[in-house]
Amino acid sequence: MQLGFIGLGRMGSRMAGRLLGAGHDLVVHDVEIDAVGSLVVDRGATAASSAREVADLAETVLTSLPTPASVLDVLLAPDGVAQGTAVRRVVDLSTTGTRTARRLAEELGLRGVASIDAPVSGGTSGAEKGTLAVMAAASAVEFDAVSPVLATLGRVFHVGTEPGLGQAMKLVNNYLSAAALATTSEAMVVGVRAGLDPRTMLDVLNAGSGRNSATQDKFPRSVLPGTFDFGFATALMEKDLGLFADEAAALAVPTWVGAVVHQMWRQTRDRLGPDSDFTSIVRLVEGWAGIEVRADVQGGPS
Repeated sequence: MQLGFIGLGRMGSRMAGRLLGAGHDLVVHDVEIDAVGSLVVDRGATAASSAREVADLAETVLTSLPTPASVLDVLLAPDGVAQGTAVRRVVDLSTTGTRTARRLAEELGLRGVASIDAPVSGGTSGAEKGTLAVMAAASAVEFDAVSPVLATLGRVFHVGTEPGLGQAMKLVNNYLSAAALATTSEAMVVGVRAGLDPRTMLDVLNAGSGRNSATQDKFPRSVLPGTFDFGFATALMEKDLGLFADEAAALAVPTWVGAVVHQMWRQTRDRLGPDSDFTSIVRLVEGWAGIEVRADVQGGPS
């Protein structure tokens, strides 16, 4: 299938690579020229000079962009995807919130372009391996049309037909992920401060009721070795928590725990920088406690 792909950052470049590996012809665009060049030279993609050019060449255009504003600009600007002559559907893999997804569906629909709201979860590792969770909201016809493409990226869930339901599912997921990482950071620092070995702690937690995505994956891979390279920026997680808070408020659902979790992520962003890896949140707690949660490669405490 002739596809377009816009947004070749940490996630987008890997997802685009998966599509190329599956044999799709891919037209790509990004503001970072090097990101485009890598896929063109090494993987056989075709470069486009603008979002509009992608949509002039591809019937199905996928986007993976960092913020709601960037998605709206790429899709709806005068030189954006909506002005393309070939495009018939847009699959937005970004996390933008329900209001943006609904606006896109309405405005793209006026031009006869279908909008598939399909955010993903699973990090850069999942994007590279094709093991992402893809949360797609689309009509049955459009879902059937894009399912084979999305299946290249991971496990595809049809979460509903109304625009925004994919975003709602993604925000719920990321809220739980953010809360797990924040609370695990506090728990691990307390345990190490009490004299426990961090690797032993994770073994016990993962065998018991305390296990979560942070104990099973993020801490062993990026925190204990001190690499902090899981591949997701602190600012993006804080942004997603803000979108979750907006959604909860619009639905009149109180989220007391969520407010505290969001405050902790804002402090992490402000103190450690927006581009810090999101596993760095433990460093915030470590700084307060004056102790680090690390283990060397042989498995002993550092």
